[in-house]
Amino acid sequence: MPLPHFLVIGAPKAGTTALHAALQAHPALYLSQVKEPKFFLTGGPPPARGGPGDAQTYREHVWRRADYEALFDGAPRGALLGEATPFYLYDLAAQRRIHALIPRARLIAILRDPVERAHSNWTHLWSAGLEPIGDLVRACAAEPRRVAAGWAHFWHYTGLGRYGEQLAHLLTLFPRDQALVFRYRDLLDTPAQALDRICGFLGVERGLLTEVPRENVTAHPEAGGRHRVLSAALRAGARAGRLLPYELAGALTEPIERLLQRRGNPRRPLTWDQRRELIPYFADDIELLQSVTGEDFSDWLRPRERSGGLVGRRPEGRHQSRNGRPRSS
Repeated sequence: MPLPHFLVIGAPKAGTTALHAALQAHPALYLSQVKEPKFFLTGGPPPARGGPGDAQTYREHVWRRADYEALFDGAPRGALLGEATPFYLYDLAAQRRIHALIPRARLIAILRDPVERAHSNWTHLWSAGLEPIGDLVRACAAEPRRVAAGWAHFWHYTGLGRYGEQLAHLLTLFPRDQALVFRYRDLLDTPAQALDRICGFLGVERGLLTEVPRENVTAHPEAGGRHRVLSAALRAGARAGRLLPYELAGALTEPIERLLQRRGNPRRPLTWDQRRELIPYFADDIELLQSVTGEDFSDWLRPRERSGGLVGRRPEGRHQSRNGRPRSS
C-alpha cells in the first residue's frame, strides 16, 4: 500500500494550505485530497477532549493506517506522493513516528516570523469564534495553562514558533539533505522561485509552477457585542457537537461562523509595542535556529517594515479553511 514520499511538516499559518494547493498542479506530484490528515500526530485514536472546538477537530484525524494509505490510492503510476500537516514539525513524537515509518521521506518546512505567525494563529481562532481572549499578548500569557489542560497544538501560539528546538530535534533523526527549510516570505515575494526550489528538492521538473493561490486568508471580526454573542454560540455549539454525528455538528456551527466572519476586516498589523512584548518568547530560540540552519533570522527581533500574510481582504465567496475530514470513531 502507498505511503508518502514527502511531507510539508510546518509551520501552521505559514502558507502550507496555499503550498498544498500549488503543488497539486504539478503533473509529477500527487497530494492527498485531504489537507492535514494528521496521521503521525498520534499512535492510535486522537484525544476526545481539549480546548474550545478541539473535540470536533480530533474527529477529523485520519489515524488508522489503512485509511491514511487510502488517501494516495488515486495517484497515477510514478507520481511522488505527499501530504501537508503543519503540526509535524512542532510535535517531536510525530517526527519520530515519521522516521520510523518513512525514514527516507523528504520534509518541507516553511518558517514565518514567529510573532507574525502567532498573531495570524490567534486571529484565525478569534475569527472562528473559539478564542475567548480578545488580545494576543494576554492569550500568549494564558498558553501554559492551556497546554497543561490539554488544549490542542493550534492553541500553542508561542510554542509553535520555536523552530530552532523543532529543527534541532528533526536533524537528529533525518539527514540535513532530506529537509528543505525556507521562509514564508519567499512564497509571497518570489513564488515562482520558491516553487522551483521545492520542485528541485523533490527531483521533479522545474518551471511548471509559478503562482501560489490565496488560500486560508483570515478575516478579523471586530470585538464587541456581536462578536461576544456569536462566539458564545459557536463555543456552545462546539460543546454540543461532541455528542452529535460529525456532519450534524458542522451544520450546527458553520452558519454561525460564516455570519461572524461576514463583516470581518483584513487582519490588522501588530504595533511595535505588541511585538516587543512577544519577542522574548522567541529570542533564545531564534539564536538556536540561526545555529542550526546557518542562516540569519535577526530581522525577527526588530520592528517589521510590513505586516500580514497572503495578503489583504479575503477573496469574495471564500471562507476560512477547515482542513481535515471527519472519520468514524
